[in-house]
Amino acid sequence: LSLRPRLPFWLQPMCLCVMHRFKRYKQAGSHSNSFRLTNGRSDDTELQSVPLLARSPSTNRKYPPLVVDKLEEEMNRRMADDNKLFREEFNALPVCPIQASCDAASKEENKEKNRYVNILVEFASIAISQRTFDYMMKETLCLCLSDDHSRVHLSSLEGVPDSDFINASFINGYQEKNKFIAAQGPKEETVNDFWRMIWEQNTATIVMVTNLKERKECKCAQYWPDQGCWTYGNVRVSVEDVMVLVDYTIRKFCIQQVGDVGGKKPQRLVTQFHFTSWPDFGVPFTPIGMLKFLKKVKTCNPQYAGPIVVHCSAGVGRTGTFIVIDAMLDMMNTERKVDVFGFVTRIRAQRCQMVQTDMQYVFIFQAMLEHYLYGDTELEVTSLEAHLAKLYAPTTAGCGGMEAEFKKLTSIKIQNDKMRTGNLPANMKKNRVLQIIPYEFNRVIIPVKRGEEDTDYVNASFVDVSRGSPAVFGPAVSLWRLGLCSPPPPTRVFSREKCAQYWPSDGGMVCGDISIELKREEESESYTVRDLLVTNNRENKARAVRQFHFHGWPEVGIPSDGKGMINIIAAVQKQQQQSGNHPITVHCSAGAGRTGTFCALSTVLERVKAEAILDVFQTVKSLRLQRPHMVQTLEQYEFCYKVVQEYIDAFSDYANFK
Repeated sequence: LSLRPRLPFWLQPMCLCVMHRFKRYKQAGSHSNSFRLTNGRSDDTELQSVPLLARSPSTNRKYPPLVVDKLEEEMNRRMADDNKLFREEFNALPVCPIQASCDAASKEENKEKNRYVNILVEFASIAISQRTFDYMMKETLCLCLSDDHSRVHLSSLEGVPDSDFINASFINGYQEKNKFIAAQGPKEETVNDFWRMIWEQNTATIVMVTNLKERKECKCAQYWPDQGCWTYGNVRVSVEDVMVLVDYTIRKFCIQQVGDVGGKKPQRLVTQFHFTSWPDFGVPFTPIGMLKFLKKVKTCNPQYAGPIVVHCSAGVGRTGTFIVIDAMLDMMNTERKVDVFGFVTRIRAQRCQMVQTDMQYVFIFQAMLEHYLYGDTELEVTSLEAHLAKLYAPTTAGCGGMEAEFKKLTSIKIQNDKMRTGNLPANMKKNRVLQIIPYEFNRVIIPVKRGEEDTDYVNASFVDVSRGSPAVFGPAVSLWRLGLCSPPPPTRVFSREKCAQYWPSDGGMVCGDISIELKREEESESYTVRDLLVTNNRENKARAVRQFHFHGWPEVGIPSDGKGMINIIAAVQKQQQQSGNHPITVHCSAGAGRTGTFCALSTVLERVKAEAILDVFQTVKSLRLQRPHMVQTLEQYEFCYKVVQEYIDAFSDYANFK
């Protein structure tokens, strides 16, 4: 302990815990005790709530499989009191079987191949015996290294000791042995080994569930070329195609082995599915994006291929979460049950610490419930007509299928307890409709006026759709204060309803510290385009703002056709591409009904063009989870389908969507 100041400050608590654990170990004379790292970060590199020593797998089925009909009820029970029962269940999981051996990973020759071993080298400065230190190192390494019995063996390179090692483990699927390989994100030193593994295991699909950098930390080396081709060891990788989508990117590679003897071997196609929407902390806001991503992976992986390689950074947290969701969906469809506790226990016997945090554990259940309640609502564009026929057909409940589908959306609970700021007395007068108030987690916060309280509030929400467009309502001064925040929204879209005119009809106008000057106005069939120069007089800064004013929506009902909406969405998206893809400010009167319809259609049509796939239900559901009453009426919901159908009918060649 006297040597503690020699260590980096971030290692000091860890070292104290290790020493405390070692003291308990000596007193007890056994390996049964455990300690937990007190770290609030939910990240692959942080071993949160991880016992240092292994526990035996539990044979007590305190957490038996759940029938899917009881899933929602059980989840509500376990999520009560801030997920108390879920945390107890997660902490009851065995971290690693006692018999697990990490001898290969612990070898001196292989230590540099492991992404997170280097932080443990600092323990060498603690004054303990070498034998004790070696024991502690081995036990701790096993938390994030590949176990000997399940590790992937590479072919040995002549003259290179231990060249058969890579930090990767075979993991079983629901009823399929070695369906996956769970791997750490390649380091610069192991990229060649990674591609050698892809070739030798006949892998056709790579699933990447981390970004290369997060919070300025390197999570994974870029192991592919941006364009053209590159040779990694004896595997040549060439980029064939890249498709960037909302939640993930698909990269297609052509790989071939290049040898000294016999020339070039046959080529193979490898597809990388890179999920880019996992946040820096925690888990995704909803499991919708992950479920769509997983469906794409399952659909595209060839039957003849070897194991699917899944990696994040350490290859245990997000990697394990993805694998468990895949297995539990298969189990749900086969047995109408899910056994998350049992399956995580089994795969932790293949690779320690799979599913790393209680948040990830709960996220798995959320994904199961989402799938059970709503199923797969994604459609190919070619099947939309048949789907609409079903929606317009009467149901046994006495209402049409469209109405029944919309009722599922209206059953989503509005969380009034998470609207604190908007419900403050000082802010109530700023809300046009009392039922439509932004949630705390995504409300737009504007700069506070000096000497005035509660001036950071505007009734506006950041809505995470295809380009993170915030849906906005506000009186003139608040709206322009919002418009001058950083980053600026350069594009504005709105429909005519009750709204203060916050732009000049000609010349200029002043709103508080903001001056607005009309530079150009141009009329089209269903909307008007205005170019405005907006100046913050206090800061002496000016910027151009383009406003799209949609006037094709009647006072009552919906537009007679979707042509005008399709045209304005196309114009806005073109402007976005030319102006740098800043957030769009969208508003109607209350910022929910017509605003939600625009946001939903913009998102759906973008996906139709990119993938020839649409999901109106889940798009609207995602919007409603972020702002109450988005797409407010059944008529507006039906209009979304109508516009999409009109858009698809305008194309005779579906290849135009790709």
